[in-house]
Amino acid sequence: MIIRREVPGDHAAVRDVTAAAFGKADGAVPVEAVLLDELRECEGWLPALSLVAVAGEDVVGHVVCTRGHVGERAAVGLGPLSVRPGHQRRGVGLALVHAVLGAADALGEPFVALLGSPAYYGRFGFGAAAGYGIEAPDPAWGPYFQVRPLTAHDPAARGIFRYAEPFDRV
Repeated sequence: MIIRREVPGDHAAVRDVTAAAFGKADGAVPVEAVLLDELRECEGWLPALSLVAVAGEDVVGHVVCTRGHVGERAAVGLGPLSVRPGHQRRGVGLALVHAVLGAADALGEPFVALLGSPAYYGRFGFGAAAGYGIEAPDPAWGPYFQVRPLTAHDPAARGIFRYAEPFDRV
């Protein structure tokens, strides 16, 4: 398996992986697949932070970070993270998250925010956002809204985190 930047030829495979990873028994298109489509078209899309995991010639996973903000300060929000069901629990998600955190750090991003399981994301250095003075867009998210500070983190950046616009409507 390799992790690399997504290229335009990967879009259909990435959407398929996302739909499979979040698929419902009723066959409805999962909201994460719709969100991904909308994110690609918004100004918050960051091509350098859209990564795929490739096994052989098949895309088996994807992660993306898009532009977010705390006040006027830029940061990034992670998600969706998708791994094809047959490849889950094999380290694909782990590799994707490590790679995107390294890429975001190399680009000078101050922190990565996400909504997810503290048990899963804690292994990557994520912690409750409130501990960093960052508030969730929805206070009900509580400890599931997390932040991973990077090298350029400025502790003075405090306030409500805002994801890229499609997160507000999808």
